[in-house]
Amino acid sequence: MKTILDVDHVNAFCRHTHVELPSHHAGTLAGLRFGAKDIFDITGYPTGFGSPDWFNTHPLATQTAPAIEMLIHSGASLVGKTHTDELTYSLLGMNAHYGTPINSAAPLRIPGGSSSGSAAAVAANLVDFAIGSDTGGSVRAPASFCGIYGMRPTHGRIPLEHTRPLAKSFDTVGWFAREPKLLLQVGEVLLREKAVSQARSAAPFEPFFLEEAWDLLDPQLAQRVKAQLLKIPFLSSSQSLSIRPHDLADWANTFRIIQGAEIWAEHGDWAAQHIEQMGPGVKERFKAASNISPSELKTALEQQKAIKQCLEIIFSQQRVVIIPTAANLPPLLNSTPAEFDRFRGDSFRLLCIAGLAGLPQINLPLMKIDGVPFGVSIIGAAHTDIELLQLACAL
Repeated sequence: MKTILDVDHVNAFCRHTHVELPSHHAGTLAGLRFGAKDIFDITGYPTGFGSPDWFNTHPLATQTAPAIEMLIHSGASLVGKTHTDELTYSLLGMNAHYGTPINSAAPLRIPGGSSSGSAAAVAANLVDFAIGSDTGGSVRAPASFCGIYGMRPTHGRIPLEHTRPLAKSFDTVGWFAREPKLLLQVGEVLLREKAVSQARSAAPFEPFFLEEAWDLLDPQLAQRVKAQLLKIPFLSSSQSLSIRPHDLADWANTFRIIQGAEIWAEHGDWAAQHIEQMGPGVKERFKAASNISPSELKTALEQQKAIKQCLEIIFSQQRVVIIPTAANLPPLLNSTPAEFDRFRGDSFRLLCIAGLAGLPQINLPLMKIDGVPFGVSIIGAAHTDIELLQLACAL
């Protein structure tokens, strides 16, 4: 009998740990098929976490992650586990051990990570939807690169028990779909909240462009993207807002320090024994995380408080903020390490915003630039997840 592995032409699914969970429930997702990033535990199976060393040094899972169970009980069937960047600590989608999933929307470019396999599976139409995780952009970036919808919910809205953590104060379950209606349907299941009338979906929000975010783009690219966005009725009256005197480069550094300190606290003992077997980029980030001092972390946590206060003021009114999801088109697969690092650094200034305050964000695949997907995101106030999903449908 054929499995998803027999038709997976984009290396989206794991061959080292394959599992299928057919659903026999008659829920709202009945008949749909999904993939799950290889960080979610499933009883009796190994959780690979994108690392052969992790795979070989950890026991089989004894419980299934709640996110998987909720989807199964709503009628969806799991067809396999999807690739992730090593220990989920990357944004590129390139795993030195298991390979790089193919970005069907732009095969010469990276798929984005760390939820690379889930995004690639949806983009290639292998599944109806897929779940992943988003800590520092691991759903939003690959959704942008692969030309699909991707949702990072309010931090803490979806349980993360029996899911491999990266940095717990930022970790979220996220999901992908090709159509916004299905993104909403999956959200209703995972968020355990029903949507209100679609006719009212855009009414609560007033759209704003974040100046500092758009200033990160090449001016010609920013002008080209904004011109397309302003043709959308809801966005045609968008105003601009600024976070001055704050700076997105400082915000990204604050996120990097807090995330790195949490990662080392969570995985440092294990990583110290296996760091030389890690792939390029991941190895260096773990080494950098090990050197973050308590005083650096204390300062960053104080800075995060000020950032949260700034964002609370912005979202104290019924606003939705529009930003580019990433700082440019997805890099070519043959980019140099320096080019990848520069892209990561620039994009992290955008991706850190929602994470620092635990806000919901959706990548919208609204356009292509010279045939390559370019995602635009909407960010809303905490716990406006369903309303934001409805807005995505309206747009």
